Amino acid sequence: MKNSKLFTPIAFTLMLLASLTNEAQEFQQLDKSPMDATSFPQSWKESNKLIRINYGRPQLKDRSIEKLAPAGKVWRTGANEAAELTLYVDMKLGGTKVPAGTYTFYLIPGKKEWTAIINTDLNVWGSYFYKEENDVARLSVPVSNNNKSLEAFSMAFKKSDDGVHLHAGWGNIRIAIPFTE
Repeated sequence: MKNSKLFTPIAFTLMLLASLTNEAQEFQQLDKSPMDATSFPQSWKESNKLIRINYGRPQLKDRSIEKLAPAGKVWRTGANEAAELTLYVDMKLGGTKVPAGTYTFYLIPGKKEWTAIINTDLNVWGSYFYKEENDVARLSVPVSNNNKSLEAFSMAFKKSDDGVHLHAGWGNIRIAIPFTE
């Protein structure tokens, strides 16, 4: 009699724990193009940032850049969601003053130059819903080639004499986009 009174609550508790364990183990698969971010200054010790960009990092995986980011077409600047650019201070892209705030950052790839675009739309998936009328600034920058190939699309800020440059690279392609104060 004592055994049956103890057995029921123990069995119930074990079944409950087993169901919780099974539920906790259901995760989505890892994203093949994980999110990344870069900022200036880059040091995590420096909280007084000037600029930051969040973007997806697609991999070439034996595919061509031209297939993933076609020339002449607006590209989301990475994978998945469009890249999101935050300016913590007013800056200029080319000759256009851009107020501090958060924007979508697009690129238009080309053979000799790429065009950088700052746009007011936010929370945008890809460039499918890109609206040119919401552009804040555009600037064409020259393309250079590097001997070292990058498998993952990558971006980093570097200090320049007049502000910071956003360096982007993928495969052998490199561009530098100047942001000035």
